[in-house]
Amino acid sequence: MLSDHAALRAHSEGFTMNSALQMSQSMSLTDYRAQVMGCWLGKAIGGTLGMPFEGNTNLLDLTFYTPVPTEMLPNDDLDLQVVWACVLDKMESPYVDKHVLSQAWLDHVEFPWDEYGVAIRNLRSGLKAPQSGSFDNWFTHSMGAPIRSEIWACLAPGNAELAAQYAYEDGCVDHGGEGLWAEVFLSALQSEAFVERDPSTLLRSALSRLPETCRTRRAVEDTWRWWRDSGDWKLVRSQILGAHGRDNFTDAPMNIAFVVLGWLAGEGDFSRTICIAVNCGMDTDCTGATVGALMGILDPECIPGRWIEPIGRSLVLSPGIVNLEAPKSLDGFTDMVLNLRDRLGEIHEQESTPMQSVERFQIDVEAEYADDMPLTDSAPELTAPKTITLPGTVAHLATSKFDRDIVVVRYNFHLSEDRYVRVMLNTPEECRVWVDGEFAFQRSGGVMAPSFHRVPKNQSIDLTLSAGEHVLTAAIRKPSEKQAAEWVVGVGDHKTMQWITDAFFVPESR
Repeated sequence: MLSDHAALRAHSEGFTMNSALQMSQSMSLTDYRAQVMGCWLGKAIGGTLGMPFEGNTNLLDLTFYTPVPTEMLPNDDLDLQVVWACVLDKMESPYVDKHVLSQAWLDHVEFPWDEYGVAIRNLRSGLKAPQSGSFDNWFTHSMGAPIRSEIWACLAPGNAELAAQYAYEDGCVDHGGEGLWAEVFLSALQSEAFVERDPSTLLRSALSRLPETCRTRRAVEDTWRWWRDSGDWKLVRSQILGAHGRDNFTDAPMNIAFVVLGWLAGEGDFSRTICIAVNCGMDTDCTGATVGALMGILDPECIPGRWIEPIGRSLVLSPGIVNLEAPKSLDGFTDMVLNLRDRLGEIHEQESTPMQSVERFQIDVEAEYADDMPLTDSAPELTAPKTITLPGTVAHLATSKFDRDIVVVRYNFHLSEDRYVRVMLNTPEECRVWVDGEFAFQRSGGVMAPSFHRVPKNQSIDLTLSAGEHVLTAAIRKPSEKQAAEWVVGVGDHKTMQWITDAFFVPESR
């Protein structure tokens, strides 16, 4: 099977940098600037509309901002693209490269959320992209990369191949799989939207960049077909959820389908388009921002003044963006992007980054099976445990490995100093967890969201632990209808919600 990078390269054969520049330079500079500005305005509007409803799984009924803001709401959807542009702009000879963007994460981004937190942990541990995005990352199929697609479309207007290559260099830092492919799809779509407006032409072209087995491709193709068949966006939303829905509200294929549905059902009307996308629910700030940006590229004049007036044109960044001198307005950001396009060099032609050994990230745990769930306040004693080696913090144990109904696993973890921490074990199965021998939490089962800032109730505990060695014991019930039990463990700093990098992983110096 081709790797994500090899597959992308195969889809992009025949591309030359000179042809890309010729294509983009054939555009009117006036039109190009208006489209880039429309992109960022649409992004800010859609994100501000959707932000208050992020994670809402219900069908919504919005027709305007609720509540009406006094400025744009800061959003990682735009924040990270500003970081990329500012970092590239400061380079004497700027070029897009996964390692440049990886360093930008470490220098300027403090977001602990989901795949962002895992990627920062992996980078701090010494893993390079693309492994920083694909290794031990439960959120690899999420929306963190697709929401950053516009910067690459704006820097490669009219050239989907180049935009897709840029998107890969970006997305692989914190994603693999669907999260990466979804950014490739959107970057290609938005790039061609600078020179083409027909939805069918744009969709066919962007979909051709994706493997046929890609979930994102299937979700978009299904949405497109269902919309043509019924013309009923609420029905199509139900069909998307039935075929492509996931418990994780940030799942990329599901949310990209909502973006496409909003675009098709909006039929060129900006207000209707962004409201339908957001009203589908789930990752509402991302879907609204993405389709708003697309509309702004397609037709900057389609954005009604009533959407712009409440938020103005100031650029508002999140506090998690640090040590960055950014433009103060969307106009200034637009000018930076235009200038950067003229300075941007080729993607460096280099061999694929060699795969690094991940042996030091493996976790040895003691495991034993039991007939019944231990209900004691003290952690159960393991009488004859076997050592099993897990590839990282994300664990899968085949149900065929269960000798009895319960597996009890015992992890050792380390803290280099006294810390107030959040200890997490998230599994969809029934479980009970003890820390240092004392009962910590339990639940009968539920959804997965193994990120310190939003881990489900009764899947974590906050406590102060001393420097030194500690023990996490978990009893997990064998799933009745799945091929494997799944869980994720982690120890995070309670203040920052970032992973404590060496809690489970043995650093090279220890």
